[in-house]
Amino acid sequence: MKITADTNVLVRSCVRDDPAQASIATKVLTDAALIAIALPCLCEFVWVLRSVYNIESDDVISAIRALMASENVEMNRPAVEAGLEVLNAGGDFADGVIAFEGNWLGGETFVSFDKKAVALLSAQGKEARLL
Repeated sequence: MKITADTNVLVRSCVRDDPAQASIATKVLTDAALIAIALPCLCEFVWVLRSVYNIESDDVISAIRALMASENVEMNRPAVEAGLEVLNAGGDFADGVIAFEGNWLGGETFVSFDKKAVALLSAQGKEARLL
């Protein structure tokens, strides 16, 4: 079966806080011929792990890298790498994804009221402007 995984499936498999759901989630992910993971799903995944479970960024990065290493996982890898780069620098994964995808769509400058996001993206050589 080729599946699109929802955030809660990834969280259950990763965190294993509900043994019954974790077992089901892990089996579905393991048995899938293909797992499509959309960017919004990964943004939610990072937010849930960091905000709800207080998991450190390094461990979140490791979890995403493990997903990326799975042969049956499909995702927008360049956008995910952009998100991981910002997360690794102490920012929000979603800001890196948003900046990457905006650029891909033709945007030249990331604009935000978020000082930290603008500073991190600027430090990475990306066009970013604080409003």
